[in-house]
Amino acid sequence: MIIDHLDEPLPGSSLRPTPPGHAYTDPSIFASEQAEIFEKMWNCVLRADALPSVGHWKTVRIGREEVIVVRTRKAGVQAYFNVCAHRGMRVCTAAKGRSRTLQCGYHAWTYALEGDLVAAPNLTSMPDVDRQQYGLRRVQVREWLGYVWVCLAEEPPDFDEAVLGEVRTRFGEIESIDNYGIESLRCGKTKTYDVAANWKLIIENFMECYHCATIHPELTEVIPEFADGLASQRKNGEVHGSNFGQDVHGFTVDGSASGFGELPSIAPGQDRRYYAITVKPQVFINTVPDHVIIHRMFPVSESRTTVVCDWLFLPEVVAKAEADELDLTKSVELFHRVNRQDFEACELTQPSMSSKAYAGGGALVPSEHHIEEFHAWWYQTLGLRRDADAEDSAAAPPAPAPAA
Repeated sequence: MIIDHLDEPLPGSSLRPTPPGHAYTDPSIFASEQAEIFEKMWNCVLRADALPSVGHWKTVRIGREEVIVVRTRKAGVQAYFNVCAHRGMRVCTAAKGRSRTLQCGYHAWTYALEGDLVAAPNLTSMPDVDRQQYGLRRVQVREWLGYVWVCLAEEPPDFDEAVLGEVRTRFGEIESIDNYGIESLRCGKTKTYDVAANWKLIIENFMECYHCATIHPELTEVIPEFADGLASQRKNGEVHGSNFGQDVHGFTVDGSASGFGELPSIAPGQDRRYYAITVKPQVFINTVPDHVIIHRMFPVSESRTTVVCDWLFLPEVVAKAEADELDLTKSVELFHRVNRQDFEACELTQPSMSSKAYAGGGALVPSEHHIEEFHAWWYQTLGLRRDADAEDSAAAPPAPAPAA
């Protein structure tokens, strides 16, 4: 298999090349992405308050693996491969639950919430069995922004460098995002989207606003500069964000005031701006003065991606909404429409990735040139060549590592 890509500009200096179509359709490339990207990097999997008390657990899919995330008695939130050490059956067979221990339904091997093997039929007659060695296999865990982040790698990348460093690059100093107090917000609404498109198309879409005037009428009414194709970005080394329109009173579907106040710690320059950043490989963070929107992507196949979107508000705002004293609909509806518009565009793009007309790839206009950074990272991470000599010298992408 060859990845054929010209590193020089396309004819006409305004255009830059994209990866070829089969980068978005080839199952072997997708398998390499799962092994080399999603199973080696930090993934944001769920809101920590989704596990409100000891014994609550959820299962999540990361790459080719299923993981149990559980709130323990002694060690806070922990994560384990959902694989029994005895014969390999799934320990947790539902999407979520609450229990005092984690027990495999095949032979009743039972694990403490902290992962050690604590019981099994005839276990007392096998005193040589190491309870830790035959416990659940641990997955690395961090909590940040009120979310649980996990990494399947034996030696995970440094979280401060891999995640916080990327936020610094895209957003500015960490203190800028800390102003939003995301860890103390509550989820007012969650929507899950089943998108019939490759995960890279979704990231590329999120990174540019060249399409905004065409498919986002509500969004461009609220943020007029998006109609000019200008995405939220850094300018001259400083965070710019995107300004609300002069007569816009809130980040709502009709631009009217939301009915609830700003987040208390935002800086003066953040009070009428929208900021958006991508944290590779699967998180989008969107901040506005009175709430935060976070997307988490979970690639299912080369042509299908699950996207989970959370709308986060102050706890008192969510409490009033739950008591029917406040309506979050106008705030949620704006980005819900943006999501549906974006995902429809990605779904209508996906079939063309296998067309002979797109075999050599497409083009990026100047306002999209920054997407080349994402493409360069993708080529490098998979160990793929992207020059004109690829056909003669490029190796196939590395074979996926065996599933643990």
